[in-house]
Amino acid sequence: MKATIYSVEGKALRQIDLPEVFESPQREDLVKRAVLSEESRLRQPKGSYPLAGMETSARYRGRKEDFGAVKNKGIAHQPHEVLPNGQLGKVKRIPTAVKGRRAHPPKVTKKYVELINRKEHARALASALAFSTNRNVVCKRCNTDIGPSIPIVLESSFEKLGKTREVVKLIDALKLSGLIVKSKKNSTRSLLVVVSDGSKLNAASNVPGVDVVKVSDLQVRHLAPGTHPGRLTLFSEDALPEIARRFEA
Repeated sequence: MKATIYSVEGKALRQIDLPEVFESPQREDLVKRAVLSEESRLRQPKGSYPLAGMETSARYRGRKEDFGAVKNKGIAHQPHEVLPNGQLGKVKRIPTAVKGRRAHPPKVTKKYVELINRKEHARALASALAFSTNRNVVCKRCNTDIGPSIPIVLESSFEKLGKTREVVKLIDALKLSGLIVKSKKNSTRSLLVVVSDGSKLNAASNVPGVDVVKVSDLQVRHLAPGTHPGRLTLFSEDALPEIARRFEA
């Protein structure tokens, strides 16, 4: 598969061959499963205190002749607080009582993580990269026609840009400024920039609607937010060989 390399001025320079991973089968089911698995690992376990609402003297007296029983007292047979001289206090412990326990509180022991096989996840990542080269899918996700050829590959000097205005100027030259205007209104991040691991590009991260990810940190959820593949992605020229090395046998 061929791709066009663009300069930092937005001009087409030459054609290059993309790694074979970009020609992987495009499977939405694998991408969805991988994204759900990755996002499940981001959830923080939560739970309430196990004895919340139970640290009280109230207890249920099931035997009628028991001390402190509620027999023939005209009150509900529910756990009441133990008071001096056999008196009965307020109802406690049960979920319907004031300051009682919760009926079904969240538990820390609940497992939120959805496991996925290592090879299956690798194929899902390859499939998400292949979706990023599908012009129809990318344009449909962006709700607009993309001017440059897809995928968009930028020359190596792109990673040396140190000013945010230089990145914005490049995006304007590629005729993608409409995505930034859209992101300012609804806080969506439509554009993904993939750079090499040695890159120090931080200027692009300040642009509204743009995410910057290194190759070693690239996951399926970056390429397919919300389990929907086809996110518009800008690849640096130095990032392509590192992507190929991630999928070497």
